[in-house]
Amino acid sequence: MKSAAFEYHRATSLSDAFDCMARYDGQALWLAGGQSLLAMMNLRLANPPALIDIRGIAGMSDIRQSGSIVRIGALCTHHQLLTSPVIQSAVPLLAQAVPHVAHLAIRNVGTIGGSLALADPAAEYPTVVQALQGTLIAQGPAGERRIPVDEYFVGLYQTALQPGELLIAIELPVAQAGQQFHFDELSRRRGDYGMVGLAAAGHLQAGACSGVRLSFLAVGDGPVLARQAMAALEGHPLDDATIRQAQQALVQDLQPAGDLQANAATKLHCARVLLGRALAAWRTAS
Repeated sequence: MKSAAFEYHRATSLSDAFDCMARYDGQALWLAGGQSLLAMMNLRLANPPALIDIRGIAGMSDIRQSGSIVRIGALCTHHQLLTSPVIQSAVPLLAQAVPHVAHLAIRNVGTIGGSLALADPAAEYPTVVQALQGTLIAQGPAGERRIPVDEYFVGLYQTALQPGELLIAIELPVAQAGQQFHFDELSRRRGDYGMVGLAAAGHLQAGACSGVRLSFLAVGDGPVLARQAMAALEGHPLDDATIRQAQQALVQDLQPAGDLQANAATKLHCARVLLGRALAAWRTAS
């Protein structure tokens, strides 16, 4: 299939982009990498009257560290993230996740902002941003708005972005000394949609867990924060009994629906396996 007819505009600045969007009463769609959007349009799952190409807007693909924060422009491609020394050293959880994103051709074009704006529940970046308690920066005609990640994902393919708003950047905290990270996912083939994935961040102090954040992909309508498993780890030594307790708590956190990748019982089992691997790796590293 091919997409329905649409108009195309290439924005040269944010103000130009918002002027274009206003002409379509907020019904146009932003075009960045287009790796998901164009496929949806070809399947007639999206039929916008126009696409506004934002790839020519200067500064929106920059990666900058300022003190304890790394700001990533929404147009930063997966390949840029994979090869960035700043990401490798300052945001290791994101660096671990990028190789799991799709395939090489897509990583060369697709963007972190496009992934977070689409909010696919099987995507890697939403879990990373949730595990790190990141902030998403949106801009509209009225100005800039900062959205904490725990308020950003609101449903299946739904975010807190308002009509006509554009996700322009993501801010993530710089890794702290002693902080532990782990990203992994299970898929039928490397680069395919994950059956289940986990982004984990936390501290081990004197052998005890603190500040743990566990975010799972492909088990809900968006990234799912495993609060009961996190509570089972908080303040406890990372021994076999604690790991088992956290794994058992996942039944309270995750109610996955079966899909083309795996049924619900398999997903829950995989989530327990991934959590066990992550915590075992932390214990070994400490």
